[in-house]
Amino acid sequence: QVQLVESGGGLVQAGGSLRLACVASGRAISNYAVGWFRQAPGKEQNFVAAIIQSGTNTQYAEAVKGRFTISRENAKNTAYLQMNSLKPEDTALYYCAAHNDYWTLPSGSVSYWGKGTLLTVSS
Repeated sequence: QVQLVESGGGLVQAGGSLRLACVASGRAISNYAVGWFRQAPGKEQNFVAAIIQSGTNTQYAEAVKGRFTISRENAKNTAYLQMNSLKPEDTALYYCAAHNDYWTLPSGSVSYWGKGTLLTVSS
């Protein structure tokens, strides 16, 4: 079992930046691809970004390409989502996810989920 705990959410003005963190416990995060998903109020959950176990490959949703960067520090059992140039439409509950298959993770094939951290972007 892997437990994932997100942190770093909050209220930020449009154009601002924020970094989310996802800390894993129970098993080494290095065994898993890690992804971020988000769910805006009243909308379905969507894929945001993913990073392969080694950190050498990443994937992004079109809506965040060029603005968000996913990274990981396996030695700290932690993954991050750096979010720049934030927009009001980025407002959502952000979830960390872990799965052993990097290529299927973006489709929602996830083994472990965190409980989420809320980002609110004001205009």
